[in-house]
Amino acid sequence: MKNILQICQDAASLVATQRPQDLFNEDSQQEAIFLSVAKDTLDSLLRYGDWQELTKEAKFRTVAGKSNYLIKDFCDDFYCLINNTVYIKDTAEKVIGSISPEQWMREKYFNVPDLDLKFKIQNGMIKFLTPPPGDMIIVFQYRSSAIVYAWANGCCGEEKSDLTANTDIPVFDEYLVKKGIVWRWYRRNGMPYEEEFNEYEREVKSRFASGLAAKDINLAANCCGGELGGVIINAAKNN
Repeated sequence: MKNILQICQDAASLVATQRPQDLFNEDSQQEAIFLSVAKDTLDSLLRYGDWQELTKEAKFRTVAGKSNYLIKDFCDDFYCLINNTVYIKDTAEKVIGSISPEQWMREKYFNVPDLDLKFKIQNGMIKFLTPPPGDMIIVFQYRSSAIVYAWANGCCGEEKSDLTANTDIPVFDEYLVKKGIVWRWYRRNGMPYEEEFNEYEREVKSRFASGLAAKDINLAANCCGGELGGVIINAAKNN
């Protein structure tokens, strides 16, 4: 695994410029540009989608009569919720959510609440439409904001949400990060970058798709444990 400084040095070789030696040297504009484009690359990858590298699981316990739960209290690297992954651990009952603002207002003020737990995420909190019963364990998957590992004692250590050292290791594929740095370096320096950008975009889509779980889905009926013939969809082959 290469650290962020080594990746930037490889990128510098591709664009035929001086290789950076310290990304955090405040007296060097060259180093500052590489640090800036490296941060921009990692931030854009974080926002791109639910990468397997960023997918984590968290849980919290409900308190009787309490509707609002600050996410940072039990998940300090939370970036966003992965849809349809919220469950009550005790019973494996699925929590219904997250609902839209329109649904929230309609059900809160015009309908009689049902037994389903519904919630929204607002202001860094999970807010239930009605207070859930106490002492329930809610589990969910989320996209982590931890985009790099600190390198310590010869191995990856603490996860971090920002670059703070030359030795930080990105969680993403180093080739992908390098490609992202290259086209951004060209753009930052006022040079043509369309070809490098298009190559990077193709690589992002390819890497993201390869990380998705793919299996054959049979749309035919199932009878007595045996599958009947029918339409088969392979998720990995669909655009």
